[in-house]
Formats: sequence, C-alpha cells, structure tokens
Amino acid sequence: MDARDRLIVALYAQLKAERQTRETLEWVIRNGALSKDVLEAIAADPVPVTGDDIASVEKIIALDERRKRNRQNDN
Repeated sequence: MDARDRLIVALYAQLKAERQTRETLEWVIRNGALSKDVLEAIAADPVPVTGDDIASVEKIIALDERRKRNRQNDN
C-alpha cells in the first residue's frame, strides 16, 4: 500500500467514526437522553474504527489496483 492508499484508509476511517458519532447523537436526541454528561461523552469519544473496517477498505483498494492493472494489460 502506498502513501495515497494509506491516506484513503485513514480518511475513510475518520469519516466512518464521525458518521457513527452523528448517528449516536441523533439517537440520543430522538430518545430524550439529552443531558450534559451524555453530550460530553459523545463529543469526547468518537466511535473507534475496527480492524475489520480497515481490512474492508484495503480489500477495496486491492480490487481497484487489480482492475487498473488488467486495463493496462488489455491495452
């Protein structure tokens, strides 16, 4: 994996964590659990990205690189 691919993985992981944090915040608001402590906990501790998330992105990158090589070989 080159630097560009690592950057893509890192950005994907950050985006996923932010989406999960936002979904949690929306759930808290809908269910009336809005307290100062809950909001501070959500804001201070975004949902961590798992190794499975990163592995999924790495598979996507590998597939994309194979497609690029195949296209180059066909030409």
